[in-house]
Amino acid sequence: MVQGQPASAACCLSFNLAGPANGKPGFYNWDKKDFGPHVAFAWAPKYSEGLLHSLFGEGKTVVRGGFGLVYDRLGPQLLATFDRSGSFGLSTTLTNTGGVQTPATAPRATGLGGLSNIPTVDLTNTPMFAPPPSNSFPQTFPSGLTGATGSYAVYWGMDNKLKTPYSYTLDFSIGRELSHGFAVQFSYVGRLSHRLLSQEDVASPIDWVDPKTKIDYFTAVNALAKVYRGGTSTQAFNPTSLPANVQQYWADLYPTAPAGGFRIHRCTGTDAQGNAINYGNPDPVIAAYDLFCGFSFNETTALQGIDQGFGIEDINHNPLYPKTGSYTFVDPQFAALYAWRSIGSAAYNALQVNLQKHFSGGVQFDLNYTYSHSFDISSDSYRISDEGGLGSQVINPWSPNALRASSDFDLRHQINANWIVDFPFGRGKRFGANVNGFVDALIGGWELSGLARWTSGFPVGASNGAQWPTNWELSGYATQTAAVKTGTFRGTDCNGNGYVNLFGNPCNVGSSLIGTAFQPDLPGQVGNRNTLRGDGFAGLDLGLSKRWKMPWKESHALQFRWDVFNALNLTRFDVNSLNLSITNSSSFGNYTGLLTNPRVMQFQLRYEF
Repeated sequence: MVQGQPASAACCLSFNLAGPANGKPGFYNWDKKDFGPHVAFAWAPKYSEGLLHSLFGEGKTVVRGGFGLVYDRLGPQLLATFDRSGSFGLSTTLTNTGGVQTPATAPRATGLGGLSNIPTVDLTNTPMFAPPPSNSFPQTFPSGLTGATGSYAVYWGMDNKLKTPYSYTLDFSIGRELSHGFAVQFSYVGRLSHRLLSQEDVASPIDWVDPKTKIDYFTAVNALAKVYRGGTSTQAFNPTSLPANVQQYWADLYPTAPAGGFRIHRCTGTDAQGNAINYGNPDPVIAAYDLFCGFSFNETTALQGIDQGFGIEDINHNPLYPKTGSYTFVDPQFAALYAWRSIGSAAYNALQVNLQKHFSGGVQFDLNYTYSHSFDISSDSYRISDEGGLGSQVINPWSPNALRASSDFDLRHQINANWIVDFPFGRGKRFGANVNGFVDALIGGWELSGLARWTSGFPVGASNGAQWPTNWELSGYATQTAAVKTGTFRGTDCNGNGYVNLFGNPCNVGSSLIGTAFQPDLPGQVGNRNTLRGDGFAGLDLGLSKRWKMPWKESHALQFRWDVFNALNLTRFDVNSLNLSITNSSSFGNYTGLLTNPRVMQFQLRYEF
């Protein structure tokens, strides 16, 4: 790529038998040097007088710290993915070549009678699926270089150079015992992770570098995009307005103009009769501008056109390829090939404060607060299939760290508490210590327990929508250009429909934010991940219980319990249900799902013996 090599130079990918049973390596190599040291200390200062005694007490304070190097187990997760999606040569799915069927050629389903009714040819009688491979290995996947059916499809696999993910774990805490059964602890907790598995599209269009000008494709096409996205037609475009090296980039790709010039027709408007304006022009810069202008916001389709013959043509509609040949930019075998790779990194840092009261006087509780920040380049679970996670696959493999941002699960603030309160009524208690058995059966043995949790909002980012400027299969996040106020806005929209929206009334949210605060990405960009905050979680669970000791035996008891989950019937909305596509302005910012469940009650009666 940097040396001016086209994508076709790396073709072609073959699949072979693997594993020790075939005398070949497995999915990944053994890591036999995973040394995992752990170091920890604890110190309990004992000061009998002075200021230090007042601060630390005598045996009432403990200082702890630790460090560890830990490793993840990645085999089971990968096997689960292969078990679900299949392995090449054993079981897989067949897909047709991406981006070539049109409404005029796409086949029509003729019934619901099973596999026999799935069309295998299009309306021009051209086969759409690759034929079944022979029962021998190695097998080379179909390639567009040979015109093989089934090439340029979407599949997934795994990097054979995976390494065991590892993390440095850090913690330091100071705990102090207080009077009346109270204790407080302040802690720092950190985890610094490396070589995490992230999904990357290894068949993404390459950022081809021109050996003469030394500039790359993203630089060259962005110079065009900044003009045509402003509404300039091909006729009004002036190539000399571009930097000289950008003009030279396109001239080096197409150094020879065809007779009659390049066909210009995509961004020219229509004539008086409503027909598209077609004309020839010998300038390759104008030809490139016209092509990419015609696929504005979907520049990866323009690249596909360049490499598959429907992009730049001569005046007679004959395809013209770059001097480096077909498949200069896009992979000849795969439109997308997702692969797990050991390229991820993450960091988590947290301050934790804990106030605890040991059980005394009929009361026990824990109150915890966490202030933390987690960030990474992708937060998907290892168990997902291709495109099956929260959308944080690596969109631009030439700049994977462009997505480094707050983790999808990052919660800046968390408060949780749990408690048990033994009511002070009945025999032996503060009130009614000497009541008779009948009264004690009514007022004694009651206990209230609870669990409460509140968090700040989950992060989320606006989506680029149905636009693919950087990656052919993944649209990415939108580019945020201004600060935006978020919240949980409820009401009735201009159509009389109720809404819950991240920004406000959806009738005017889309028009006021899309194009101003949120812009489509330029080629090479991946947008801004997780720059917004939506709802967090809140919940209160309560339990009320009553215990009766049986008169015939002390070890026998009857317990009644009433539990209420989400006692306040709180509603918190799921940021993953948000419509944040900038190509769908009518419902932009609308929530469609909940994080919380409705209030649920349950009753229990238990006999203990």
